[in-house]
Amino acid sequence: MSAHTQIMATVAPSARFDPDLGVIMPPSNGMPRSVFGRPVAPLAKWRRRYAACLVVLDFVAAVAASRTVVALFQDADAGFWDQRVLGDTVSAFVLVANIGVPLLWLVILAGAGAYDRRALGRGTEELNRVVRANIAMAAAVSFLALGFKKDVSRATVAAIIVGLLVYTVFVRIVARVALRRIRRVNQRASQKVLLVGRLADALAVHEVVTRNAGAGLRPVAIHLPQYPRSGERVNAPVPVYVGWDLVPLVQQLRADTIAVCGPASLESYELRKLAWQLEGTGIDLVVVPQVTDVTGPRIHVRPIEGLPLLNVEEPTISGLSLLAKSLIDRIAALFGLIVLSPVLVGIALAIKFTDPGPVMFRQSRIGHQGKAFKVWKFRTMYTDAEQRLEALRAHNESDGLLFKMRNDPRVTPIGRHLRALSLDELPQLINVLMGQMSLVGPRPLPTEDDDYRGDVRRRLLVRPGITGLWQISGRSDLTWEDAVRLDLHYVDNWSLVYDLGILWHTVRVVLDRRGAY
Repeated sequence: MSAHTQIMATVAPSARFDPDLGVIMPPSNGMPRSVFGRPVAPLAKWRRRYAACLVVLDFVAAVAASRTVVALFQDADAGFWDQRVLGDTVSAFVLVANIGVPLLWLVILAGAGAYDRRALGRGTEELNRVVRANIAMAAAVSFLALGFKKDVSRATVAAIIVGLLVYTVFVRIVARVALRRIRRVNQRASQKVLLVGRLADALAVHEVVTRNAGAGLRPVAIHLPQYPRSGERVNAPVPVYVGWDLVPLVQQLRADTIAVCGPASLESYELRKLAWQLEGTGIDLVVVPQVTDVTGPRIHVRPIEGLPLLNVEEPTISGLSLLAKSLIDRIAALFGLIVLSPVLVGIALAIKFTDPGPVMFRQSRIGHQGKAFKVWKFRTMYTDAEQRLEALRAHNESDGLLFKMRNDPRVTPIGRHLRALSLDELPQLINVLMGQMSLVGPRPLPTEDDDYRGDVRRRLLVRPGITGLWQISGRSDLTWEDAVRLDLHYVDNWSLVYDLGILWHTVRVVLDRRGAY
């Protein structure tokens, strides 16, 4: 029994699989079905359990923050947390420090949407809401101190606010790592998505959301808005339906999300009617815009006379933010070179003693605005690597400007270990310190400027980086087309917060040794 017929049997006994078209047809009665006549789909249970765990972890984090501040300021002469300010009522002090502050913190977190199901485990949005709650907590503590006429120590208030932020962000990151691991290992705790749209649009979205199982989106089926043309065969990695009412279909599939893919998927009135039908069902409705590679603050919805307009702003790759990025890069590079100097010396000695030849390898690369520069790397290949390149051209596993070979015989034994952990890239901190590179950005490629044609030249609008979207999304396992698409996405949506997120993910990718050869 095929996958199509297996799922068809679980969806509706009267449904019919058309082997010629490769789609599952609706029941033959043709009667309109209404969401109000069917049981309401409950909210995904994993979300409830995950939110409950976050409440417990946030409470523990708040208690830990309070106890840390008490330990730091227990000898202060004045302050809200000093037991002497509260007189002999030690129990009142314990109640405020261990119960009052944590409960107030939970209330403010909930008010800031930190437990909203749409933000749980998703990118930086969850952490942004925690930061907003922390600012609100500072205002609340100050307001309560003023209202109760308490002489609150500024240092104590600052310490508790910073402590709440640090501890809460830490437990949230730990929770997110655990959630992503569960998703990758057994595909649990993920949103089951019904993709609605033309086959090409739905398959494009399917490819993107399944690239990283940790993101928590798992397509379970595709619904086509129109019947295939005569003689056209539909092939897809998930079952394909056509002619169904969406709400009953998504409920019977036990999915919890409908994703409308592409501009021609549903008419405006159909989309509005679908949103009405989903009210109270616990099913999410998401619309994938046509501008799929534009995200974040560049997109604004501005209604004009009741008509919602999606306004796409120009990318910001200049100004104070870019100056701040440059300063952070150089300071971090200097600090990294000083702290990692023992590691750098150890790697250099290992290369020198295991293979004769220079320790460093310098190669001409194309950087910002098409300017050539010499990139620094630890040598990971034998000294005659360039001479042996032509003989290996037929074994190239890359479809772009780079030569890539999974078991390249030119790589030394120590070089394989350095590449697996990306330690050969550490000398590029010198390039960052000199302003030729950045910590985060598109990778500099060993090619002539004339090879950058068309859209690829857009990579040169920013400084190349030691790490970037390419590296955290698959590294050498990606096709050239995917690598270029990710680099252009970074250029179009760059921000300092985006850079911090990429740096954080780089650590995980390097430790996993994914796509490094």
